[in-house]
Amino acid sequence: YDELCLVTDCRFRELPTARSDDEESHSGAWFYVGENDIFPEQFMEFLGLKPELKRALLDRHGELFTAQWWNQLQTSLRDGEVFDISPYRDDVRIGQPIQRGLPQPFSYTGDE
Repeated sequence: YDELCLVTDCRFRELPTARSDDEESHSGAWFYVGENDIFPEQFMEFLGLKPELKRALLDRHGELFTAQWWNQLQTSLRDGEVFDISPYRDDVRIGQPIQRGLPQPFSYTGDE
């Protein structure tokens, strides 16, 4: 997974279950994989995380490793939903009231 494209252009799939020992031991994909096919179950293999970090990620965000979650995200995006994703908690984001009597940061309201 080293190419960039729109999430809505991807085809998120679950990994098929092998039907025989031959399929199970095959050195490559024994099933058809299209150009935009993505298998979220494989994401963890490419992250290079230590076991304790893998466990923490799975515990908190295990849904990211399912095709169902990504397909639901695609549906929401196609329906026009816009997501506000912040890397910080609300209480530490810029624009929040500053403690210790310091002045408030500038906040653009769009009215000017």
